[in-house]
Amino acid sequence: MATNVTVLGAGYAGAGAVSELQNRAGPNVSITWIADVDYHLVLHESHRIVRDPSVAEHIKIPVREIADPSTEFVQGEVTNLDEDAREVELANGDTVDYDYCLVALGSQTAFFGIEGLEEHSLTLKSADDAMAIHDAVSDAATDATRSDPADVVVGGAGLSGIQTAAEIAEYRNEKRAPLDVHLVEGLDSIFPGNDPEVQGALRKRLENLDINILTGEFIGEVDEDTVYIGDDAEMDYDVLLWTGGITGRDALDETDVDKEHNRLQTGQDFQTTDDRVFAIGDSALIEQPGEDPAPPTAQAAWQAADVAAENVVRAIEGRRPKTWVHEDKGTVISVGDKAVAHDVQAFGISAPVTTFGGFPAKNLKKAIAARWIADVSSYQRALSAWSML
Repeated sequence: MATNVTVLGAGYAGAGAVSELQNRAGPNVSITWIADVDYHLVLHESHRIVRDPSVAEHIKIPVREIADPSTEFVQGEVTNLDEDAREVELANGDTVDYDYCLVALGSQTAFFGIEGLEEHSLTLKSADDAMAIHDAVSDAATDATRSDPADVVVGGAGLSGIQTAAEIAEYRNEKRAPLDVHLVEGLDSIFPGNDPEVQGALRKRLENLDINILTGEFIGEVDEDTVYIGDDAEMDYDVLLWTGGITGRDALDETDVDKEHNRLQTGQDFQTTDDRVFAIGDSALIEQPGEDPAPPTAQAAWQAADVAAENVVRAIEGRRPKTWVHEDKGTVISVGDKAVAHDVQAFGISAPVTTFGGFPAKNLKKAIAARWIADVSSYQRALSAWSML
């Protein structure tokens, strides 16, 4: 009887793990893939949809291009993981049994208990979210005038906030839309916790796009018209986007596997406190050397997926698992039509300049996305996406 491995989620971790499992699993292993959508989204390029919705068709990769015919795909929303019964519960009432489960459900937006924030803000976690932002910005611009422009407020100046604010600014410039764009960060600098050199390069490009940057005061409350910042600052808005943090999925609320904020705790081998459950990507807090877990980034998910898939196969075969250490290969950030690269490595060699922009950074960003698309789908799709990114 075949051993069934069930993979939850179609993000970077899930899609990468399914692809690798198909390469490694023998004839006595069956694969079931469960996700709430029937495509994999190249999420780190989803901000492009905000400016140009036609990008979506190039960065949404249908499951059929990733899954082998022998892999069973189930489209459904996961609502619970019952590790005692070894089954996955779905929103429609169905259950899916497993022998081994690889949890790669990703994350959801954290609102940190800020009053009114979840009710009144848009988020960017899916292609539909990106389209909703596009529509909201377009509608706001239609109702505004040059003398009374619409205000778009982006809360959180991490990767997602920076890239999305820049796309909205480029949309404004291309359409000559009456919009003012504001980027709000509670900490003292944009792209917090990173090298001042890259922070400065990003700020320069954002300011060149005429984005108003406010740092050093946290959003404390939101109502239907106003964002309240710090002790006494207020900012009216027409569109509010929140990108300020992540937490684990509600679907993991009731599982007894050890977790923190609904992110499953794992060793460096991706195994949880249940030896039949593995976790990767944003769903997991993956132990690493030092005090911090692996970062919740696309880069980390890509790296982890191959090793996690191999370790599931090793577990089935009774072999010792591999340990994994995240290798930071640098960061490349879109800022509208431009990009900034920092601490980039290729083939284990660091770039001669720590932080750079221009043509090299822009094309490096495109190359990263194209390589991922080619890995999980095809070079033809990667080439198609290249011209849109």
